[in-house]
Amino acid sequence: MRPAWRKYLILPRLIRLSRSAPKDRAVAWDKYWAGILRTGTSSEVLWDSGSDHELRGYRDILARHFDPDLPVVDVGCGHGAFSRALAAFSPQVIGVDVADHAVVRARATSAGVKNVSFVACDMTLPGAGAGLAGPTDANVFIRGVLHVLDTADQAALMENLRLLVGERGRVFLAETNFRGNPVEYVSHLGASLRRIPAPLELAIRKLPMPGHFGPDELAVVMPTDRWTLVEDGAATIETNPLMDADGDSRIPGYFAVLRGKAPAQEGMSA
Repeated sequence: MRPAWRKYLILPRLIRLSRSAPKDRAVAWDKYWAGILRTGTSSEVLWDSGSDHELRGYRDILARHFDPDLPVVDVGCGHGAFSRALAAFSPQVIGVDVADHAVVRARATSAGVKNVSFVACDMTLPGAGAGLAGPTDANVFIRGVLHVLDTADQAALMENLRLLVGERGRVFLAETNFRGNPVEYVSHLGASLRRIPAPLELAIRKLPMPGHFGPDELAVVMPTDRWTLVEDGAATIETNPLMDADGDSRIPGYFAVLRGKAPAQEGMSA
């Protein structure tokens, strides 16, 4: 058995690779998606499992908490795989992503799915999401977004989501919650001195280093005068199965369902 410290010998290489990632979050994501040629099977995208298996694991939770008559907004939709799968849960799905190139790809790969549309929008900006679902409340599905944002952007996003869901909608979130350090994280996904799986190396070179998001992080950005936690628990985030040769394409995760506080409740708590 190799000593545990050996995994840290990869650190200089990780630093060299990550130096090329743009510092501006929106620029980084758009450049990343501009260079993606393949999604689904043989995908180049780290978090693309190529199937709806993960979403099927959330099906019962969504059925318990999502009003089926409301539209669903898929925040951080990427190439639209979850948006298309969510079409079975709602009469209308709106996929939203900060990257224009992600939205272009999502539209192209979703041709023929009549109740799915896509919008490019930074949902951390003030007022983002206003009117996104029209005059009605909406359910929100957000998977793998909060853990790549800093705390200020997480809080800004959550406030925009609160306004979007209104009284009838709910937020379902599923996030990476790997509690180790970055070296342990990439080692879990198969990175070693010998090899870094291509989807992982691409993400390291192109994107800011992610963090993790669990109950402690949610508590910071979910003030109790604005949100009620309805349900939460452990989840499994599925990534690109091409990495299974040397690592594990499943990442420990966290899910939560939230209800926004209605205006009357806010006034009573003031």
